[in-house]
Amino acid sequence: MKRLLLFVLLLFAARLSAQPGTTTTRRATNIAALHAHSEFFHMRPVVVVGELKLLDSGELRLSNDGASLRVVNKGNTPEGTVEVRGEFWDLGKFTADDPRLVGMDLRRTFGLDTEAGWPRVGQVTALIASSIAPAAPPAAPSIRNIVLNPARYLDQKVTVTGQFGGRNLLGDLPDAPGQSRWDFVLRSADAAIWVTNLRPRGKDFELALDARIDTGRWLEVSGTLQQGRGLQWLNAADGGTIKITTAPKETPEMAVIRVAAAPPPNVVFSTPIAGEDDVLPSLGHVRVQFSRDIDPATLRGHVHARYTTGTGAPLEFTTQYLPGTRVLELKFAAPLERFSGVTIELQEGILGTDKQPLAPWALAFTTGG
Repeated sequence: MKRLLLFVLLLFAARLSAQPGTTTTRRATNIAALHAHSEFFHMRPVVVVGELKLLDSGELRLSNDGASLRVVNKGNTPEGTVEVRGEFWDLGKFTADDPRLVGMDLRRTFGLDTEAGWPRVGQVTALIASSIAPAAPPAAPSIRNIVLNPARYLDQKVTVTGQFGGRNLLGDLPDAPGQSRWDFVLRSADAAIWVTNLRPRGKDFELALDARIDTGRWLEVSGTLQQGRGLQWLNAADGGTIKITTAPKETPEMAVIRVAAAPPPNVVFSTPIAGEDDVLPSLGHVRVQFSRDIDPATLRGHVHARYTTGTGAPLEFTTQYLPGTRVLELKFAAPLERFSGVTIELQEGILGTDKQPLAPWALAFTTGG
């Protein structure tokens, strides 16, 4: 009983003393990835699926796709196909006098023979389980199902939905496959995967690979699943597709990722430009581009256009928001008057999709003859 209490306390202390910068977000992964990138996953909360078996030696072993991993568990252990949640430990990242290991039987717990010298990084690893539960077979392909069960979908063409992560801008994955100059990460729930040989652009949109401005935009992508070096990726070289979509309905199994708050939206460009003084009266529209996605419903009643010379009469127009390019288009009902000042106003109340407000903004220009 005392040993069990000590073990629980050590697990708690380990969580508190995780390395600086280590994320506390649980990551869905697989055994091959843990072995290939043990330094990346060390002390991180993970979830892994596999066949769990209690060996005659008393060791718990989790196996999947030809790879296996030691599991340390303090409670009842169901054998068979299971989902294991816990922290991944690489003993080579500890020192022999690390307080997290004090009082532990290293030979019995980790199969570690300390008389033979301390292990190198990646040599002795284990999953310190916090929960083990039976796992159902994967159903439809999703990023999470693919990462947990890559062999199930290997070399198959699949379609998945997820949030754009740029060139691993949010640190979801330990390495890049290096298949093309356009490779990017797609993330959903607690999992992430690479997409290769597919430029993140389509009709009315092009996403930035190296800036966080587009992280969080939802995409539907298709490609053929491939893997190597502990990584999985969708290869879109042969008929892969991409399109903008919306977030799926949240469920306990598919929690929407909340991206860290970015700056509020602002106007980055307009046609005509501010101060232009020879705009054609026949101009039929004004376009305003935003830095962030805008909630179209909040545009209603907050967009105004008027003459600023003569009578100062309001202008009749219709609006259309193009989410792919984040452009608001105003179409005038009639040609503009010659040699007249025009002002377009975006008033308080317009919000980004993350509910951050757009500061009031105005565009003034003058028509020519």
